[in-house]
Amino acid sequence: MSVESLVTQLKSGLDAPICLTWELTYACNLQCIHCLSSSGRRDPRELSTEEAKSVIDQLRDMQVFYVNIGGGEPMVRRDFFEIIEYSTANGIGVKFSTNGAYIDAENAKRLAAMDYLDIQISLDGTDAKTNDAIRGEGSFDTAIAAMNNLRDAGFGEFKISVVVTRHNVSQLDAFKKLADSYGAQLRITRLRPAGRGADTWHELHPTNAQQREIYDWLMAHGENVLTGDSFFHLNALGPALPGLNMCGAGRVVCLIDPIGDVYACPFVIHDEFKAGSIRDEGGFARIWRESTLFTELREPQSAGACASCGSYDACQGGCMAAKFFTGIPLDGPDPECVGGDGEHFLANVSRESVPTPTPDHSKLVTIRRRQESLTIG
Repeated sequence: MSVESLVTQLKSGLDAPICLTWELTYACNLQCIHCLSSSGRRDPRELSTEEAKSVIDQLRDMQVFYVNIGGGEPMVRRDFFEIIEYSTANGIGVKFSTNGAYIDAENAKRLAAMDYLDIQISLDGTDAKTNDAIRGEGSFDTAIAAMNNLRDAGFGEFKISVVVTRHNVSQLDAFKKLADSYGAQLRITRLRPAGRGADTWHELHPTNAQQREIYDWLMAHGENVLTGDSFFHLNALGPALPGLNMCGAGRVVCLIDPIGDVYACPFVIHDEFKAGSIRDEGGFARIWRESTLFTELREPQSAGACASCGSYDACQGGCMAAKFFTGIPLDGPDPECVGGDGEHFLANVSRESVPTPTPDHSKLVTIRRRQESLTIG
């Protein structure tokens, strides 16, 4: 089957998600200024251990083969190991994202002893100045210490996960070199204007010239670098990047948040894209297979304002979340459209019409201080 045929099939949805993201908690020891879920404080309605295990039971019955666990910082939960061990014991592999604060030598050994487990360490700069301006003072040293502990424990190939901003595009080669030095794999993802990122996106997202730089770099290194298909909007620049290159929201991906609400995509935590709650009758399976929202997303989508553009088939109109949280209609161009159409739309967007990401669990005082220090040369 060709990639084009596979993409066409996937757009109509599958019996179970290929990529399920599950945020275990909104609690986090950091306050990253681009955090997709505005994490910081724990939500008192958070799923209990037993409810979390029930979710795993449902996913096992649907034959979901792995889950992406995140937060917040998932290792903050006291039952973190109990949950991931229950998942792997039920045949569901776990990939979890962490800032590394809780991967000390002892926990590294415990993680290294587990099967069907993958770890992504978040890092947004190859030096403390670049990284800590985004993720907070001391976070660079914390991440490096975690990687050292995983290496010393013999964990094997973990991943270094980078959100690309205008301040670290020039470090892509250095990120790859850092990953190689640990025998790790580099994963780079696109910055979305979701969560706290909605407030910082205009200052952080790569420039149009940098978009070309990212594309050229991925064309040279993409076979050995993961992207989660998050840069498919760049395909308008030339040959398609490696991957499926499609928006999978509600088709092959979705999000379960810490209180059990299910959203079409990890980047659109907003009531307009909420499909239901796993606490409702029928649980996750009913939402995935029968929700009105997911059914609509699996219908053929209109090219809208991009219909006359010769690059639409290549870029698919870009990212739904990026459009939504910048106030661009979903059938409009991506705000980072390489042809410049997104910039034209943005110039005509009223601030009052831009949706507000929900919910917000930020520790407001900390965030305010950190935003004031966002002056990277």
